[in-house]
Amino acid sequence: MESLKEIFQQQRKNSLHLRQEGYKPRRRRLMTLERWILDHRKDIHEALMKDLLKSAEETDLAEIYTVLTEIREARKKLRSWMEPENVWPPMSFMGTQGFNIHEPKGVCLIISPWNYPFNLAMGPVVSAVAAGNTFILKPSEFTPYTSSLLKRMVSDVFEKSLGFVAEGDAQVAQELLKLPFDHVFFTGSPAVGKIVMEAASKNLSSVTLELGGKSPTIIDETADLKDAARKIAWGKWLNAGQTCLAPDYMFIHRKVYTRFMEYFREQAAVIYPEHSYAGIINEHHLERLKGMVEDAINLGAEKYEVALDMNDRKMAPVILENPSEDMMVMREEIFGPVLPVLKYDDLDKVIDYINERPKPLSLYYFSKSTKNQQQILRNSSSGNVVINDCVLQFAHPGLAFGGIGQSGFGKSHGKDGFMAFSNKKSVLKQRIGLTSAKLLYPPYTAVKNRLINILLKYF
Repeated sequence: MESLKEIFQQQRKNSLHLRQEGYKPRRRRLMTLERWILDHRKDIHEALMKDLLKSAEETDLAEIYTVLTEIREARKKLRSWMEPENVWPPMSFMGTQGFNIHEPKGVCLIISPWNYPFNLAMGPVVSAVAAGNTFILKPSEFTPYTSSLLKRMVSDVFEKSLGFVAEGDAQVAQELLKLPFDHVFFTGSPAVGKIVMEAASKNLSSVTLELGGKSPTIIDETADLKDAARKIAWGKWLNAGQTCLAPDYMFIHRKVYTRFMEYFREQAAVIYPEHSYAGIINEHHLERLKGMVEDAINLGAEKYEVALDMNDRKMAPVILENPSEDMMVMREEIFGPVLPVLKYDDLDKVIDYINERPKPLSLYYFSKSTKNQQQILRNSSSGNVVINDCVLQFAHPGLAFGGIGQSGFGKSHGKDGFMAFSNKKSVLKQRIGLTSAKLLYPPYTAVKNRLINILLKYF
């Protein structure tokens, strides 16, 4: 059996050949990948049901569709993405030609998480392939059925020297991170992201980190309350809340708090029937979530729990009112079907609250007020903002997706994903003979000093 190092070396050698390809071979690979996904849709359903108890419908929408969207966006626009970008020269560079070309970075490592084990593995793979790279994918060991399917899919679609899936636990990831990859794309927690970044730094590998954090949601006094309640209930309890960009805590204006909570409790109870509601990944995470709820109740929070007939792998949606700062649910990312809600009177104070904490991956704001919307956009910092909806931004191929600070850095999806796996190489072509630069070569005579002064003053 070949070692990971041997596969890496095969891919490194092949990556030199891939640099010479045009867009057609890359597009063909993406078409083959798309056909495999469509032909094996039921296999993907089965794997996600076994790993996360996901319904076929949620798998179609939240796992398969988003990947197909990425593939189709890349296929459609790949040729234009690959074209050199001409750069118009300033006066001081007249006579030169400048342009940027997007070359493949080379051999890439993709480390994907368990919460969307198909989507968050294959999205970066699409971008890596579109950009002309080879890749090794390390999926999560917590979703063994999906990991096995990913290995089968990649081996069916790609030669080993182009794409490979390395199954295993954290030890496999550590072994991979010792190799000098040209780029590392990691999706997961901030704590593990720091470990990945430190390991990548030893080889000076570039990195994209898609992390999580506590994404705030705000409902102001002008919002359409029924509309907001349904959208937030959908976004929060999608995948049983195990979504890095799910609403993590919610501020509701005091004037509309009572009415909104009535609508919200109603939606929480009906939007995800038992057969449509995903499970918790494992017993460890289930106990962690139960512990967070118990801690909040012991410290004075009021609990509302949806009455669903849950099996051992599922946890019913929980709303916690009147949480305080000393509760675990307000200090840690929840990553589950638990949502603390708070009242507010002054939007500026809510913004201050958000700004005093690590920058979130997403911020959700529900309002009809353009003035208030602009206040949020100008005065807060987050990886992305959604107004009058939530979570949908991830599926939009034209929008860059990524965090800032503790929630990650680097962007993905669509052209931004292509760029994450590309080196933007600048090229300057100078004419032969007399050039503007030669006029300034030493020795520095009085005439040249005058030219330098003119350059500094006017150019």
